[in-house]
Amino acid sequence: MWLDELADDAVDPTRRVPLHAQLSAVLRSRITDGSLPAGSMLPTEAELTEKFGISRSVVRQALLALTGDGLVLRSRGRGSVVAPPGEHHRLVQRMSGLSTQLDEVTTEVLSLAPERDALAESTLGVREVVALHRLRSAAGSPIALIHTWLPSTLALSPEELTNASLHSLLRRKHGISIVTGRRQVRAVAASPSQAESLRVAVGSPLLLLEGTSFDAAGLPVEMFRTWHRADRVVFDLDVVKGDIAEPSTMTGSPQSHPGMTSNLGVADRARALALDLQVLAEDLGSHAPGMRPGD
Repeated sequence: MWLDELADDAVDPTRRVPLHAQLSAVLRSRITDGSLPAGSMLPTEAELTEKFGISRSVVRQALLALTGDGLVLRSRGRGSVVAPPGEHHRLVQRMSGLSTQLDEVTTEVLSLAPERDALAESTLGVREVVALHRLRSAAGSPIALIHTWLPSTLALSPEELTNASLHSLLRRKHGISIVTGRRQVRAVAASPSQAESLRVAVGSPLLLLEGTSFDAAGLPVEMFRTWHRADRVVFDLDVVKGDIAEPSTMTGSPQSHPGMTSNLGVADRARALALDLQVLAEDLGSHAPGMRPGD
């Protein structure tokens, strides 16, 4: 049994991380790396208690956390079973967003108003910008929080953007087609406001996708940041064999904007996400102040 392969000190009371968080991290890693596929039975509470020398209350707290994250199903008489994956996959190298890549996605406009933001104004090359805040959900569960900055000259309304694609609306209403952009991916911890919107615990790991999008003339159209629930959204990357082509050098391309990295950097950053997220989940998500159970 895989449990026998683990060191007894995999859950160590001398560490600063709470015992239940250590245990949930151990089980979570086995689930997410495929060692425990969907339908697999988890060890019983008694087996986990004996293996790590911890109390049943600690084991139950760890299992409840995994249940709240949607990784484990629990029922009387059957024990704990690894749940079927509830993941939504996004191709991060595509210009299209979640609304066009996923089925049954809804979009709620949280706010749309003028905002002073020096970075957005500089990046977009304008004096005034509007900030668009949206919440994307799939199957009734929030999966992404989107903050977008646009030139104030683009007239848009919350009604037009509800359950709609921003890029499609820009093309249809203003004749603007998004054709290129720069993207950056990183792992971050959920702030209190982000945690409330996404219904996760404060400090939970999130996947942040940020960047700038450009039209066919190389003019910047939007600057955005999108925080994705790491337990609901998976970033996919298409890779090719051989040398990678040099990035575009077209006039007004994303290269002229400081702070934005090439699409070529997405793969390198994505490779580090698994380790970053594991550290965040273990050291932040389990004991951050004001934490709430995930849905």
